[in-house]
Formats: sequence, C-alpha cells, structure tokens
Amino acid sequence: MTDGPTGVTPVVSTPKPSGKEPTTEQPRWVKVLDQTRCIGCHACTTACKSENDVPVGVTRTYVKSVDVGVFPQVRRAFQVTRCNQCTDAPCVAACPTSAMYKRDDGIVDFDKSICIGCKACMAACPYDAIFINPDDHSAEKCNFCAHRLEVGLEPACVSVCPTEAILVGDLHDPTSKVARIVQRDAVTVRRPEKETKPGLFYKGAHQATLDPLAARRPDGDLFAWATQGRGGAQQVSSGHPGRRNSSAAALLSYDIPHHAPWGWRVSLYTWTKGLAAGCFLVPLLLVLSSRVGWDDPTVRWAAPLMALGFLGVTGVLLIWDLKHPARFFLIFTRPQWHSWLVRGSFIVGAYGAAVACYLAGSLAGSVVSRQILTGFAVPLALAVACYTAYLFAQAKARDLWQSPLLPPHLAVQAVLVGAAAMLPFAEGFSPHRGVVAVEVMLGAAAAVHLLFVTGEITLTHPTAHAHLAADEMTRGRFARYFWPGALCVAVAVAAPWIGVVSVPFALVGLLAHEHAYVQAGQSVPLA
Repeated sequence: MTDGPTGVTPVVSTPKPSGKEPTTEQPRWVKVLDQTRCIGCHACTTACKSENDVPVGVTRTYVKSVDVGVFPQVRRAFQVTRCNQCTDAPCVAACPTSAMYKRDDGIVDFDKSICIGCKACMAACPYDAIFINPDDHSAEKCNFCAHRLEVGLEPACVSVCPTEAILVGDLHDPTSKVARIVQRDAVTVRRPEKETKPGLFYKGAHQATLDPLAARRPDGDLFAWATQGRGGAQQVSSGHPGRRNSSAAALLSYDIPHHAPWGWRVSLYTWTKGLAAGCFLVPLLLVLSSRVGWDDPTVRWAAPLMALGFLGVTGVLLIWDLKHPARFFLIFTRPQWHSWLVRGSFIVGAYGAAVACYLAGSLAGSVVSRQILTGFAVPLALAVACYTAYLFAQAKARDLWQSPLLPPHLAVQAVLVGAAAMLPFAEGFSPHRGVVAVEVMLGAAAAVHLLFVTGEITLTHPTAHAHLAADEMTRGRFARYFWPGALCVAVAVAAPWIGVVSVPFALVGLLAHEHAYVQAGQSVPLA
C-alpha cells in the first residue's frame, strides 16, 4: 500500500456540481481493474461496506463470478462490478435535483441531502450500479471514496486488495500507472455501445463477465447469447421452457439480483397521465371539428373536471413513488433542466394551470376565454401525453423504451383512454353526432394502438436487450398482462357498434398493456 493513489501526487478536488469537462489542471480519476490478478476474495466489497457504512443487502461494489469452459477445462472468471464513473453520465442527466452530479475531477458523486428518491438515476444507469440505501432512503453508489482521495489516501478497496488488482490514478498524468495501462495495454469497458465513456477500465476480463447476457443462470431463467458465423451476429435465447437455449459454456456462479427501479405506481401513472391528457383533448377535438358546441356540458364541465381529477391522481402517484416524498418540492425549487422528470413536472403544472383557468372560464360563462385557453391547452395536453417517452429514453440501458415511435404511440393512447372516459358523458349530455364522433375516435385509436403493438412485437429489435425485454413482455412474466390487455383493446375497436360497452375494455386493456410494457422494459439484467 502506498501513501496516495498509485503513481499520482495527491490533489484535493472540491466536490461540487459541474457541467464542464475536466481540464488538464484537474486530475481525471479513473480505475483499472486487472481481472488477471483478481482472486475473488471479496475484500474490496467488505472494505467498501466498512468505509462507507453500506448496510446489509446492498453494495457499492461486489465481485461477480462466472464459470467458463467445458469440463475438464473449466475456470472461474471474476469481475469487480461498480459505478463506471462515466464522462457522459446518464444518471447525472436524469437526476431532477442534481443530487447526482459530476465533479471537476471526473468523479460522479452524490448529495443525499437533496435526493428525492425518484430512482430516475437507477433507471438511467446502464450498469445497475446505483441503489437506494434502505437506511436513509437516498440513492447511493461507488464514488471512488472521494473523501479519501481528497486527503491523499487510496480508496478503501484499493488499500485492501491483496493482489493489486484494483488501481486508481490520474488519467491526465502520463507517469501514473493507470495512464500507462490504459494507453498501452489492451483494456476494455462495459457496454461501450451506450457511449457513456466510462472511467473504469478492465484488463484481462472475460467477455462472459462483461456481458450480463453472456452467462447461463443456474435457475434456468436465462439471458444468454452465442455468436454465429463470421459476421458475429447475436443469437438470443432464453431458458424459459419451450424456448431454444444457447450452447454458450458459461455459468453465472455469483451475482447481485437484478431489481426493476420503477414498480406498479409508475405503470399506473402512465395510464392516469394519459387519461388526464385525453379527457380534455378529446372533447376539444369535438369542438374544433364542429361536432359539438362550446356550451356542450361534456366540453364545458366534464372535460376540465375529469382532466384535473386524473391529473391530481397522477401527482399523488408520482409523489407516493418517491423515497423522500416530503422533498418533492425540490423538483421546482432546484430543477436540473436536463432531466425529463423536471421538464415533465413543469409541463404537468402548466397543463393543470391551463385546465384550471378553462374551468374558471366555464364558471364565468366566458366562451371567449375558453377559446383562447384552448390554444394553450391542446399542445400542453399532447405534451403531457408524450413527455414520458423522453423520460423513458433517458433510461439509456432500457432498450425496449428507446423507440422513436413511442411519442406518437403515447398520443394515440391518450386519445384511446380519453375517448373511453368521455363516451358515457357524451351519451348523457351531447348530441348524437357528438356521441358518434367519440365512438369513432375510440375505435380508431384502439386500432392504431394495436398496430403500434403489432409492430413492437413482430419487427426485429436492434439489440439483444430489447429482444429479451419484448420476449419477457409477450412470453415471459408479463404475458399475463400483455395478451389480455391486447384482447380487451381489440374489443374496443368495435366501439362504433357496441357503444359504451367498449369503455371498460378500453380502459382495463390499456392499463394492462402499460404495466406489461413498463415492467418488461426493466426486466433485463444490466450487470
């Protein structure tokens, strides 16, 4: 053990948020993990827990192990797994309050005092490196033991490693050992296709440990790959009964269980948000198409009241899902504008204000004010319906969600549930031609939704992760939601003929689809 990080003069760096790239005046702390030296002793895990008071059940760093080869030529390969200290860190962009931030020295650090526990950073991380501390309910991960680096000490894991398999140093210092290894030796990073530019380099790591889909799981619930032909095209298979298995000779022997960061509340939120947008959008479309007048009760009263009601439920679900719900106001008082959680919150707030003003115009009997407000409310309703596509897109490792067709699909879903929710009101208060228009919108939106879904499950997915997530949605754990949901929406296609009978089918069907889609998108292991 040395007095400071390997080959580097200790440099104190102030831990503060910075949107700038590190300069040559600042160190760029990186780690090299020499897996040819790692013996899988887990000393780094233990030292990290002790140094940082990491509670039982979660880890900032751990040693993944995979058994590779075919008997009798079998060996165990190790991989030290932790935060990759990305140059373009997705967690920093996704964090709504800058609780996750990048320091001037390249370390991605965190401030627990302003973490709201939204789990956006967990969804964004391509490496499953972030967790919620069960004791303080804040996001946490490896930060290179920044408090030790600032006083010239090595990170705890470096100090205890018996084989010097973990090295830390300044990449900007050409004399440092890590700089020499990175610049001269064959090193690799995890998931380079995500373009995060990790500051964690692996030397001598086996592909079966680097790729989370490369090793068969002992319970048979596998994500595995095998290359075929000269082009190296990936063949994805799963261990579910009735599906072809890979012959890859790699068995995962130790790993940390994968957990989806967003649960049923987020699935439900996407549905209620679509209702909040659609319940106002559909009646306004009736007015703009001259199917009903401005004084129609559905347009004047039911639309704003239903929209505000579901918008309120959406807000409750979002706050309820936070690990620090009392801190939700930080989204508005210290917003980090790259986060679509922040942008979406302001869009929802603006939409709520426009609908509330519209309702005030209804109470005042002012048609002109409502006509003016419609010019703001319609684009805001579409924005409320669609912004989740951009929020999901910030989850860079959830490949199922990386679809350019998701924004228009969400807009169609808003029309679908909005028409379903408004149809009973239209039948009770609107003229016949207004009722027919709502029924046609409901049937058409249901048909277009099914076309989007058909494309999602029949077109070839560009990555193995997206393929496996879609497989989990249609044939795995979430198929029991997906197929009944599709069947119910198919019934709603007949809305012009069966009328209000189609309403529960449309609403329940889309709710089931949203749950299957949101949860399947998070089902593929990342580490």
